[in-house]
Amino acid sequence: MAISVKDRVAIITGASRGIGRAIAEVMAADGAKLVLGARGEKDLSALEQTLKERGADVISVSADVSCQSDMESMSRACQARFGRIDILCHNAGMFPTALVEDTTEAMWDHLLAVNLKSTFFAVRACLPAMKAAHYGRIVLTSSVAGLMSGFPTLSAYAATKAGQVGFMRSAAIEFGPSGITINAVLPGSILTDGLEGMGDEYVKAVGEGIPFGRVGKPEEVAHAVLFLASREAGYITGQTLVVDGGQRLPHTPAMRIFWPPKETS
Repeated sequence: MAISVKDRVAIITGASRGIGRAIAEVMAADGAKLVLGARGEKDLSALEQTLKERGADVISVSADVSCQSDMESMSRACQARFGRIDILCHNAGMFPTALVEDTTEAMWDHLLAVNLKSTFFAVRACLPAMKAAHYGRIVLTSSVAGLMSGFPTLSAYAATKAGQVGFMRSAAIEFGPSGITINAVLPGSILTDGLEGMGDEYVKAVGEGIPFGRVGKPEEVAHAVLFLASREAGYITGQTLVVDGGQRLPHTPAMRIFWPPKETS
């Protein structure tokens, strides 16, 4: 049986670009009905129009994920338009870099609000509709930085992404009796605006350290989200799905010295 979300109603936060945009495009192509949420109204409207031209049933809602009332408004807009909420893809987040000694309290609080508190707000806003239907798929976009790796300047970011997974695991136990699953994808280095902004040489160097020899594409994460959002993934909950091309498998970057093996004469 093919994995599908056809005719399902999905809310996607952070939908205007990057992984969120890819999730929207993949789900629209599969026949899902979409509510797109983001702060960037210009990009959001452009995506809505593009998807409508492709035949998708979609609306967009300008929303700040760190604002509880915005998440509640997005939930109401979805129910008003489509009558239900089947899927929540909570993808919105930010990726700042700063050493611990340079991270201010204001920076820390803002990052936690956008990346972590928003998870609570978005999930809680959609929960009543899902419980009433005894059906729901919640997919969070976390990161390998939250659980599987460390990198200087990412301490605050990694804390928020680890927090998402901790929230998810306990929520999965609460939501199970209501027929609702909650899982997370953990992307590695994906070619989004943030990574592209580091420059071609940096992107190339990162890719050379990945078994596939390149960084990932947003649509490759989106297809993992599609699976976890499908009916077929109905017995999977509280789990993380790593999408990193094997980036975290080498024991040490020094493995590059030995692999791939060089030809000998």
